[in-house]
Order: sequence, then structure tokens, then C-alpha cells
Amino acid sequence: MNDQINRPDFEEPSMVRPYSLTSGRTRPAIEVALEALIQALPVTEDRRAELGNIEASILALSRQSPSVAEIAAKVGVPIGVARVIVADLVEAGLVRILATLQEDSSTSERRDLIERVLSGLRGI
Repeated sequence: MNDQINRPDFEEPSMVRPYSLTSGRTRPAIEVALEALIQALPVTEDRRAELGNIEASILALSRQSPSVAEIAAKVGVPIGVARVIVADLVEAGLVRILATLQEDSSTSERRDLIERVLSGLRGI
């Protein structure tokens, strides 16, 4: 039997083409790393009402500071689409990108980040 049928959170695949979610854009306006953690900022109800379903879902998920890769998986959009939409939300002042690794980051910091991302992906 198909495992997805028994899952209560299973939804039918979206028939919306990915390029329509990003108005045809394939690159984010700002660089957003796949491992970058995204955090929601306080938003008024007026601003929230302006959002589409995907943007609202990403904003809600961002309260838990997931990575961009986790957002893509949980929302069910290609990673490129997630990056473009997250960048749009950053520019709109609705979410922020938490500090990711720098070139001078220690091995321990790199390992911690990889473990957090893998833990989040396993939780999906």
C-alpha cells in the first residue's frame, strides 16, 4: 500500500507551474544559501493578508527558523522557487536570514550547521 495515502498531511500535488510562482524569475534578487536559516519577523495582519498561499506558508514555517532546503521540502516547491520567494520575503521585510558560515568559520561551526540542517531534513 502507498505510504503517502496513509499520511494525514498528504496533499495532492500542485498543478501550478513553478515559474508562475516566481513570475518567471529563476534567480533570487539576493543570494540565499540552501543551508541558510530563515526567521520570521513580526508581521501585521494587513501585511499577512497581502501574501499568497506559498508566501504565507513560508512565513508560518519561518517561525521555527528552518533552512531554505527544509522550506522547499515542507512547502513542496523546487529549491530554486523557494530561494526566489524567500529572497522576496527578505526584501519585503517579512523574514530575515540568520548568519550562516563565513570563510573563517571553524570546523566545529561547520559541523554544527550540517547537523542542524540534516536534523531538520530528517524531521520532514
